[in-house]
Amino acid sequence: MNEKEWRQEETGGSEDAGRIINIVSHQLKRMISFYTWKDCGLTTMQNRVLHYLLAHIPETPVYQKDIEREFRVSKSTVTEILQLMEKNGFIVRESSRRDGRMKRILPTEKSFAIQMDVRENIRMAEEKLRAGIGDEDFHTCLMVLKQMSENLSREEKEMNLCGHTANNKERKGRDV
Repeated sequence: MNEKEWRQEETGGSEDAGRIINIVSHQLKRMISFYTWKDCGLTTMQNRVLHYLLAHIPETPVYQKDIEREFRVSKSTVTEILQLMEKNGFIVRESSRRDGRMKRILPTEKSFAIQMDVRENIRMAEEKLRAGIGDEDFHTCLMVLKQMSENLSREEKEMNLCGHTANNKERKGRDV
């Protein structure tokens, strides 16, 4: 049995969606970092967070929880991202007037100075992703990806309710 036949048998004759999503994710990260972000030191995720922050800050305060929810990443991951962005002068965090434990995230002048570049970089990436794909197919793709994300979110919630997380499973596997 050759490798292609083995893969089809392992996945029930269909493509492995997780593998394809992972490949596209890595390609997108490489493409975005190839363009303008070498000069200012933003990673792909920092670029996305800064875009989110700049888009929302005029209307409503943005807190770490908002970023965790928007990007569906852990508190520790967002903390690390924000610490680096703060260290590199893209954001400042100030205590909320209502709750001193909450830190409002604010863009700095450095962020405002590159705001147009951030938007253009994301627009260009989206344009490249959509190349040769009709509006209806693109809309269907987005709906399917959102549903996949919801499926995984439900699973994560169930795992957390049972006291099991991916990290706990990894740790238990290493401890044995």
